[in-house]
Amino acid sequence: MTLPFLFEREGHVALLSFNRPEKRNAICPESACRFADAIAEIAADDDIRAVILTGAGDKAFCSGGDLAQTLPLMSGARAPETEWDRRLLGDPSINDRMALRGIAMHKPIIAAVNGDCMAAGMEILLGTDLRVAVPHARFALPEAARGVIPFAGALARLSRQIPYAAAMEIMLANVPMTAEDALRHGLINRVVAPDELMATALELAERVSGNAPVSVQQIKATVLAAQGRPLAEGYALEDEAKAIVMATEDAREGPRAFMEKRSPVYRGR
Repeated sequence: MTLPFLFEREGHVALLSFNRPEKRNAICPESACRFADAIAEIAADDDIRAVILTGAGDKAFCSGGDLAQTLPLMSGARAPETEWDRRLLGDPSINDRMALRGIAMHKPIIAAVNGDCMAAGMEILLGTDLRVAVPHARFALPEAARGVIPFAGALARLSRQIPYAAAMEIMLANVPMTAEDALRHGLINRVVAPDELMATALELAERVSGNAPVSVQQIKATVLAAQGRPLAEGYALEDEAKAIVMATEDAREGPRAFMEKRSPVYRGR
């Protein structure tokens, strides 16, 4: 049986994949639940230090919610038929975990965008931290053209990550953004050839996972918490993070290893 969403491990790195290439990796109720479960497991597992999220095939990273299964279920046009359907409807936290929205997920997530990144797929992208894309990737939020709205974070996050007018062109006029424009606006970090995509994502994940875990997680958590707050509040959050990090064994190991001209051994404590 082929699963619609995959969760694998490679050392300290978790590998997550939308796995419905024949459906352009559209999110069905089962893949939504499996994704949400994977995020919960990763957040609780100290051995995982970085995450890569990608899609199967070369056409789409994720085209959004399945228009035949997921959207009709959520709008009430389709009655729940499976346990996955009932879980998705009955547990609002599934949508939040899947959208990487409003949850304590402090481990960096690297998006390897292998093709079209649209609707819910793009909203999920906005919850990631580092983003690498292939040249033919496109980024879009066509919900208004389908009679709905983005509801997995884009209305709050997109205009914080790219210029306002660029964000509104995507959402109001349904104009997809090319990989080149996404790079220019800072939505993604790099554009790489398709055969270099996963190697680049893995290199970034290994660099992240090689750093002190508490430091990495406190950096991400503090940056996110400080967004939109006055500087004084941001500085207070920074001071709290400093106190946590400087009390760790890793804070002593890092400088010691540098002075001894060796690689540090970080234990996440």
